[in-house]
Amino acid sequence: MGSDQKEHWQTVYQTKAPTETSWYQPVPQRSLEWIHAAGLPPASPILDVGGGASTLVDHLLGASFPDVTVLDIAPASLAAAKVRLGAMAARVQWIEADVTAWQPARRYHLWHDRAVFHFLVDSMLRARYVDVLRSALVRGGHAMIATFGPDGPQRCSGLAVRRYSADELCAVLGPSFHLVRSQIETHITPGGITQQFLYGWWQAEA
Repeated sequence: MGSDQKEHWQTVYQTKAPTETSWYQPVPQRSLEWIHAAGLPPASPILDVGGGASTLVDHLLGASFPDVTVLDIAPASLAAAKVRLGAMAARVQWIEADVTAWQPARRYHLWHDRAVFHFLVDSMLRARYVDVLRSALVRGGHAMIATFGPDGPQRCSGLAVRRYSADELCAVLGPSFHLVRSQIETHITPGGITQQFLYGWWQAEA
């Protein structure tokens, strides 16, 4: 994404409270439902890409997942999450990085991304994202990715986005990822605007 993207997202989190961002969810219900449905052993490493100030990490810790990593390009978003979690923040691994330029130092059993991938309008960045995804997941690992759906917004936070159907996301991820489940969901922003999201769950080849 580059330094311009980092500056953009840093500004967003410096000028808005996390609860004011359009993608805010008090409880990330669909993500939690699917993570539990994956049947991971409790000690399984979980990576939340673009997790920033998302509340997913709170709920994962509350569900006794002890190995959670949150990656985000904006340090201000990570700082907001750490303040919210207080002492529990020490139980989380925090990574400040652009996911398309990141080199994972370990592998994870589950990759979660809600609302990052649709900002990758450049095909080279999408290809790089998939390369990082492959190198970050264990064999048979799970990838859960939520993007704007076919009827979702065409712009978000002042940036162009790319909308997806399940088939289109499958084509980007390639044949080494098997689609387990997909679902269209309506998200209501804090400002009362409805946005269509596509949730997809894939399993990597064993």
